[in-house]
Amino acid sequence: MGAAVAFVLKGYPRLSESFIAQEILGLKKRGLDIRLFSLRHPTDDRRHPIHREIGGTTTYLPEYLYREPFRVLRSWRAQRRLPGYAEARRIWLADLGRDPTPNRVRRFGQALVLAHEFPPDAKWIHAHFLHTPATVARYAAIMLGLPWSCSAHAKDVWTTPAWEKAEKLEHCRWMVTCTRTNVDYLSSLAPGPVDLVYHGIDFSRFPPPSEARSCRDGGDADDPVRILSVGRAVEKKGYPGLIEALGSLSPGLHWRLDHIGGGVLLGALKRRARRAGLDGRIHWLGPQSQDAVLDAYRAADVFVLNCRVAGDGDRDGLPNVLMEAQSQGVACLSTRVSAVPELITDDETGLLVAPDDPAALAAALTRLITGPGLRRRLGEAGAARVRACFDFEDAIGRLAAKFGLSGRE
Repeated sequence: MGAAVAFVLKGYPRLSESFIAQEILGLKKRGLDIRLFSLRHPTDDRRHPIHREIGGTTTYLPEYLYREPFRVLRSWRAQRRLPGYAEARRIWLADLGRDPTPNRVRRFGQALVLAHEFPPDAKWIHAHFLHTPATVARYAAIMLGLPWSCSAHAKDVWTTPAWEKAEKLEHCRWMVTCTRTNVDYLSSLAPGPVDLVYHGIDFSRFPPPSEARSCRDGGDADDPVRILSVGRAVEKKGYPGLIEALGSLSPGLHWRLDHIGGGVLLGALKRRARRAGLDGRIHWLGPQSQDAVLDAYRAADVFVLNCRVAGDGDRDGLPNVLMEAQSQGVACLSTRVSAVPELITDDETGLLVAPDDPAALAAALTRLITGPGLRRRLGEAGAARVRACFDFEDAIGRLAAKFGLSGRE
């Protein structure tokens, strides 16, 4: 086993970031010695089974500097003697001039603590997300004179200022991202190395379902079509538009929607659904473990994710929940946003509509609710494509090679 690698995460563990946990476990199984550092403490009241498998300890950097002033002061007094400290401070001050926010000050303080408490046997820093984790990783790597790398995903790609993304691309050893759309965009900003590594599906955790799909057609009030959506209640997930679409469906169609996920807009969405007269037809299940989500996929007839571009530019990359649903043979409906078309071909492996078009979404939902044959065809084709093109073992093998590992576990 080679030198250890410090992984810098925004928050760990998180139910909504099971793909990161899946990657960490996959790399550990291939022999990578990973030390976890998190910028935030967990906020979820439960964990996925995969987090228990990863085990180990996580070092939590000071989420707010004023809460741990002596820890920050000790780190500064020690790190200012490092040869790389002056350069890190120069770059931070330049960044602060363009982004004069408390957040920018906090990231430098966290970098000081990371550098001071850095494992002596670690020789590399890897950040998950191009925004704040990469900022902390970059400052600390400069102080320590170590290389750093980054995995970029979705919001971090589209909401980080262009100047900052370009400078990080030029400075990091390498960067990977999870969609071709992201690769093309990031490569246009700077000549830094950006490679495509899809997250992929771990089929040992998402084996094919043993039971055949239902023949529900929306005509039986006692056996409604089961619609599922898994996603945080945030702007880019488009849940207000989904509620509008559901509210416009024919009163003669019988369906129910199960929503899994938390999010800051959850309360507002519940009120919106109540005003639309859908309160009894939508079941808000909150955040769930991966096992519970898998059970929900298998019980569903239709999976829907109404992706859109948020006002601040935030958008999904290639949502893992779409791949997970397709792995279970569920007919999926989404929108032509970002990298979703890299997974779903309209009317072949799922249905796609334009974003911000509730009428088109409602029409597609009607086709799926009333068409068990269509659902079966799309579900089977989607599952075949996921298994052929999005195998986690292939993806983790490519990532492992980036860290100098070879072979399977």
